[in-house]
Formats: sequence, structure tokens, C-alpha cells
Amino acid sequence: MGCLSSCTFKLAGALLCPVSPLLCSAPAPPLLPYYPQTQSSAPSSPSDALRRRTSARGNFSLAMNSVFFSRFFILLPWVLIVIIMIDIDSKRAIRAPAAGRTPRAQRAARTGAPGVGGTQNQSALPVIYAITPTYTRPVQKAELTRLSHAFRQVPRFHWIVVEDSTARTELVARFLARCGVPYTHLHVFTPRRFKRAGMPRATEQRNVALAWLRQHRSKRDAGVVFFADDDNTYSLELFEEPPFSKSQDISDLQFGQLTNEELQLGKKSASLLVVDYMKMRSTRGVSVWPVGFVGGRAYERPLVSGGKVVGWYTGWRPDRPFATDMAGFAVNLQVILANPRAQFKRRGSQPGMQESDFLKQITNVTELEPKANNCTRVLVWHTRTEKPHLANEPKHRKDTVVIEV
Repeated sequence: MGCLSSCTFKLAGALLCPVSPLLCSAPAPPLLPYYPQTQSSAPSSPSDALRRRTSARGNFSLAMNSVFFSRFFILLPWVLIVIIMIDIDSKRAIRAPAAGRTPRAQRAARTGAPGVGGTQNQSALPVIYAITPTYTRPVQKAELTRLSHAFRQVPRFHWIVVEDSTARTELVARFLARCGVPYTHLHVFTPRRFKRAGMPRATEQRNVALAWLRQHRSKRDAGVVFFADDDNTYSLELFEEPPFSKSQDISDLQFGQLTNEELQLGKKSASLLVVDYMKMRSTRGVSVWPVGFVGGRAYERPLVSGGKVVGWYTGWRPDRPFATDMAGFAVNLQVILANPRAQFKRRGSQPGMQESDFLKQITNVTELEPKANNCTRVLVWHTRTEKPHLANEPKHRKDTVVIEV
């Protein structure tokens, strides 16, 4: 671009500067023919000499103007061509930084994440439905805000938020309207007799969300359902896991439920299948993965051998049929629709047993699909925001401004 600019300046100089190299190197203008005059007996008057000098200057000026305009019209097309080339080059320079995007940004562009111009047709992706029970408390908005920051970056995502209340609260309604995540706002009140210590929680809220899915979705809809309690923290890799390391050979991976026909496609095709198989969105039946900070241990996880779940690494009730946390599994939408009576039990269920009571109705352990690199990576944590200390609130005068926390 710098070379083109210098050429432009030289051409402009050639047009405007009367002593430019182009003009100086041009052949001298033709001189007027000289016709010797006969000597008259009368001497030349001063006025005749002045007329001759004026005529010579006029002729020279006309000759210079003729040369200038001829050069101008010869060079004009080339100047226009150079200007157009400079304009094209400048536009390329502006677009050039896009090629230097990070791998995460390029992946977001391909998946069409919010704020990034994606080229892929996202309508073919199964929708991820997140069911989040919530209830009024000081940290409610903070918990929902943390979840929304992760969920809004996931393409084809639908958030079903169910309040434990007799009506939709204004706080949650305003929050959802501004969060940037496609959502459905429901509510159902839990009877007080079921709120005693030692009883399962959020049963009614999860069942209302399942009923909404069965009423508003059909066999034509592709999707995956998981239960995202508002006291959890999620990694984006839980929804769209990156490919494995290039140094990791395909033969070292557990292929899980890939068929023999799929494995015969060759290593290149099989690698693509494995990457897709690692994602929550590819759940065919029921998928499982580890969860951090549950069961009194740093994490709990399914034990996997040969691509199958064979046991559970847990610190609480290892005899449970499905010793996993509510945040540790996802269900294909068609499985939910094909089992209309499957729901979370209120009567006869114990705390910590809701997961097993629900999963027993739709699958068995041998059919579980291990995710998160064969359940060896923790991508969700049961963080449980600390209860804030508000003992000084009633001791001091209230603020004159009402601020939503």
C-alpha cells in the first residue's frame, strides 16, 4: 500500500508541477518557423519589437498548455486505476485482523454464538433445555446471573425457570427479560408440609417443567434436557467439548456405544464421531458425567470401562442404583416424551434418592452414555453460594432508594 501511495504522489506531481521530471524530460515544444525579414530602410520601432516579443510569449504559452493537457488526459486513466487499487487494498487491511482470531473465537463463529457472525445453519442442532428450580432468597438474583452468563453463550439453548411461588415474581421476570437467553418462566408453589427438613426439594418445580415439555414439544423436535439447579457452576465445555489432543491416538479412546459399522469408517471419520459423542448435545438416551463438590468429596463420577458405566465413585450411599447428582446427567427429549409417566416422586422418596427414582423409570445403568472424556473431567460444580450475613440490616436505617439486589 505504501508503494501505491508513492506512485500516486509522483503522478500528482507530474500533473501539477511545471518543472516535474515528466515535463522536463519531454521533448521541447516545437518552435515557430523563422522567416527572415527583408531589411527595410526604415528602422524598427519600439512598438513593433514589443509586439513580436508578446507574440512569441503567447505562442510558447499555447505550446506549454497543449503539452500539459495532452499529458493530463494520458495519465488520468492510470491515476484512477491507482486510486481504485489503493481503496481495495485498504479494505483488505481492515478485514485482516479477523483472520487472527483465537481458536475459541473461530469456534464460536462456526457455532454461531451470540455476538459472533456464525455461518453454520444452527436449525439442525438439537436444542438444549435447562430446567432450573428457584426460590426467593437474598442470593437468588446473583445465582441466576451466574447461570445466565454461561447459558447465553450456548447456541440453541432454552432455559426453563420454575419459581417456588404462587405467582411469578417481578424480580425474576425482569431478570429473565434482560438476561439474553431464550426462556420459559413458570411457577408452582410447594405445599408447606413438604418443606420440612429431610424431605426432597424442588420436586414440584421439576415435574412442572417436564409437563411443559410434553405439552409444547413433539416427536419432530430434537433436544436434550438437563437439570441445572441455580446453585451450580457450569463450564461451557459441558455443552460443546473441544476435540481431544492431537497427540492422543484414536485407539486410546473409549468409543462407548459406537457401532462396528461406525468404527469401520476409518480413523478420520471415527475421530469426528468421538468428538461428537463427547458432547451433551449428542445424547441419544441418558448421558452422565462427573460433578464437583458433592457427596462430601471433591467430586463424584461414574466409573467407566470399555465405554460402559460399571460403578460409581462416590462418598455417600454407593448402593444407590444411580449414584449421581442432579447436575450429573442429561436425557434426550424423545425419551422424556416416550415416558409420559416418568417424573420425580414426592411420596416415598428420600433426599439424595430423587435422581435414582427418576432414572429408574427411563433407563438402566448399562445404557448410560459417559461424557466428559469417559467421565474423567469435572465440568460442573455444586458451588452453593455462601449465605450472606445480614444481621446488621434491621439495626440500621433503611436506604431512601429502593435497590434490587
